[in-house]
Amino acid sequence: MLNGMASGARENSGETGGAGPGAASGGRARRAPAGAAVLREDVTEAIRAAVFAELAAVGYGRMSIEGVARRAGVGKTAVYRRWRSKLHLVLDLVSEIALQGLPAPDTGSLETDLHLLYEVASRALRHPAASQIVPDLFAEAARNPDLQEALEKALREAQRSVAQGVLDAAAARGEVRETLDRDLALDLITGPLYWRVLVVRTRTSRAYPAALAKTVAAGLRAV
Repeated sequence: MLNGMASGARENSGETGGAGPGAASGGRARRAPAGAAVLREDVTEAIRAAVFAELAAVGYGRMSIEGVARRAGVGKTAVYRRWRSKLHLVLDLVSEIALQGLPAPDTGSLETDLHLLYEVASRALRHPAASQIVPDLFAEAARNPDLQEALEKALREAQRSVAQGVLDAAAARGEVRETLDRDLALDLITGPLYWRVLVVRTRTSRAYPAALAKTVAAGLRAV
């Protein structure tokens, strides 16, 4: 997401430069609607990088649009053209992170599907940015109902959609019952890793994803 990011990007009033959403493939420029600014991709990426840096440095509660703009090297208007508030800015990035890199495994085995899912999720959660920023967001969410609702939706929808696919495939193979309580099963699949890494803040060993997959698969088959 941050590849090619120009950290000191400066933006003109109309954002007409650069190869952003207003540029068509093949080098032929698309004409923006009359009166609409073309949002430069390098500026957008600079803002995204600045948000992560600000969250890591000061946390969500003290983060400000002014601080993000200053770190990105742009004006506040550049941020507000893209996101209408700090909440929407952070949630957009959290949603993107939640969706990135998650496999939709279909290995032919419930246990190996879960193992693959846990391996990828474990690596993502161990990333320094995620391990520092996400717990801070959840702590702030306890005091901010709007943030709590949006954060849970952003993270859980992405994770549970993948877990739902794993359950559907397992049910089709006869590994779990068709009448299995799906809400309970989804909690069992997605809960343990997040609890360990983000709540208890315990590092996972290399063997943990495989052990967790084996245990969860056995539990799902038994109920």
